[in-house]
Amino acid sequence: MGNTLTAAVAGFGTGMSLIVAIGAQNAFVLRQGVRREAVLPVVVICAASDALLIACGVAGLGALVTAWPTGLTAVRVVGAAFLLCYAVIAARRALRASSLEGGGPAVSSRRRAVLSCLAMTWLNPHVYLDTVLLLGAVAATHGTLRWQFALGAALASLCWFAALGFGARLLAGFFRRASSWRVLDALVAATMLFTGLSLAAGA
Repeated sequence: MGNTLTAAVAGFGTGMSLIVAIGAQNAFVLRQGVRREAVLPVVVICAASDALLIACGVAGLGALVTAWPTGLTAVRVVGAAFLLCYAVIAARRALRASSLEGGGPAVSSRRRAVLSCLAMTWLNPHVYLDTVLLLGAVAATHGTLRWQFALGAALASLCWFAALGFGARLLAGFFRRASSWRVLDALVAATMLFTGLSLAAGA
């Protein structure tokens, strides 16, 4: 029991250390949380995707990804294009920022948020590198307890995205000012631009 708990705690700590860093996905979840738009499906998509990719890494998919660099390059190119386009959209929002009350129809916004979240998650090679390769490799060092490690890492992902998405609403008062949205969207645009250019350079 003690070894099982130790492996799970190690997985939780390792997983948390990888996902807390500011990145395209975290910036997107933060914005959705502040706007209170499609927060639950966005959190579920991010956490479930991480859990699936972590499981694939522990099951040995990391070796296959490493053996097929062309596939990873293709994902880099598509992901870079998507992130750069999203950076332009975020920059345009920053230039004509509105208050928290602004926004389009709820159904349209929800569908757009879900599709953007799926693209942000599955077209980002960093996700594969962190979850499939890195976490898969670390999990392998725990031998027969690697799945307990994976469970801890998946739990860390769920806790982080839930806290980020649902906790962001505490900033709602601050974001009732258009200038606050301008700052957030400028940060999102800069994050997407940096990540997109990094992927393009790597490709």
